Amino acid sequence: MLDFLRQPWPWYVAGPLIGLTVPALLLVGNKALGISATLRHICAACVPAGLPFLTYNWRAESWNLVFVLGVALGGFIGYRLLGHPDVVAISPATVRDLRAELHLTDFTGLLPRELFALGNLATWKGWVFLVLGGFLVGFGTRYAGGCTSGHAISGLSNLQWVSLVAVIGFFAGGLVMTWLVYPLLF
Repeated sequence: MLDFLRQPWPWYVAGPLIGLTVPALLLVGNKALGISATLRHICAACVPAGLPFLTYNWRAESWNLVFVLGVALGGFIGYRLLGHPDVVAISPATVRDLRAELHLTDFTGLLPRELFALGNLATWKGWVFLVLGGFLVGFGTRYAGGCTSGHAISGLSNLQWVSLVAVIGFFAGGLVMTWLVYPLLF
């Protein structure tokens, strides 16, 4: 059983398990799956500043804090105790594209070092990505009423029109950033 848990699960197993979380939460407690609201609950609990946005009964949503703690704990256990020892298999075409487009030679992190190195804090590009990018992600998540996965998993499964519009906007924004803005910065 432990060997089964240590190997990467195919999409057709992991995807439905994540998808079944939505109806399970709805059936068990009439709760909607969402992670991005957790930051608001934490701020409401820890920052008693009297701000109208943070003045609400966050205790009624404490189940969400426990859920997110379980997600973090599950990720830690999955990585530390059940982590797959092999390097993730990537198609040769993807490796070739990453080498050509991003000039990557080391695929251990699979993230462009230009974006995620701490040394970028000393450059204007690093500050643009961290400060402005973080603000835009936070503002967009709040403005859209949830994050990408919340709208895509929960909202679409509940047939919410606003979630369909949000998901289309998220993907369009991602395409614009990837193909138009990112090449100008790097």
